[in-house]
Amino acid sequence: MAKVPLSKLIKFYVRFTPSYSAIGYHLRSIFWRSRPNQFTGQTWLVTGGSEGIGASAARQAALAGAKVICVARDAQKLEAFAKSVPSPIPVSYYSADFSKTREVHSLLEKIQSEGHRFDVLVNNVGIQKHQMVLTDEALETSFVTNILSHHILVKGLLESRVLKDNATVIEVSSGGMYNHKMVPDDLNITESERYAGPRAYGLAKRAQVMTMSFWREQQKHLQQKFYAMHPGWVNTASVNRSMPRFVAILKSVLRDHDKGADTIVYLARERPEQHLKEAIWFDRKERNTHIYAHTPSAVSSQEVVSKLNQLAGLKPSQATVV
Repeated sequence: MAKVPLSKLIKFYVRFTPSYSAIGYHLRSIFWRSRPNQFTGQTWLVTGGSEGIGASAARQAALAGAKVICVARDAQKLEAFAKSVPSPIPVSYYSADFSKTREVHSLLEKIQSEGHRFDVLVNNVGIQKHQMVLTDEALETSFVTNILSHHILVKGLLESRVLKDNATVIEVSSGGMYNHKMVPDDLNITESERYAGPRAYGLAKRAQVMTMSFWREQQKHLQQKFYAMHPGWVNTASVNRSMPRFVAILKSVLRDHDKGADTIVYLARERPEQHLKEAIWFDRKERNTHIYAHTPSAVSSQEVVSKLNQLAGLKPSQATVV
């Protein structure tokens, strides 16, 4: 892997640290109205909900009265987290590995068979890989985990009407997308000589934003809301594993889990109007999805969703019939 020049690293940290770290959060939060969370009567589904940002969002929702169901790969972590939340309604959970599409389909079957209906879906599960790893379904692991399984879940919940007609869907994306132009055919790279971990991650994160744009248009006849958000630079276990140098440099100013989850909870509570066709929400405000001149393209959200449907073996996505 090529080393990043020191001058480029310095420029990167000088430009983005004041905004994406806890410094930016504290400065912006001075101007926010303080409103209590009230989620009584709601049912939430939170993927990647056993630790980190997902667990923080799940905890805040549960403590505010929501019935919360968490999904993650490790059943023991899920059980420990559920027991740690002193909420009026105990947190429940399903174990599913989002690197395997068959487990997402099984999750959908369980949800439907048990009669759940959701007010809020938070798609938070994600990983960062430096090396290409193929799943036993012959798909690239980070692609499946970070976007394909998310899409299968959202599409399945919409088509089965498990997501209520006024539901809120929130994709937890990342600033990792900002340096990458969408190329649908490169979402699932399975040749090791072409694979670059940061690009695979960035394309998946940009695809999360674009799928939310697609569903917002597709479901506009309902009161459903679809958002993608950027949590900022958060000190999570995943970031520590994949970017140890980054954490070592910035540990003193990285956001904690609650700060990372703040915009998730804000979006679920306030359900603000989104004015941009495609946006990423960061610190309670919608932001442009491009910060570099080389990343805008003519690729549509429909093209991205069509590629995901093709790779997942799904039928074309259609609007939910009321």
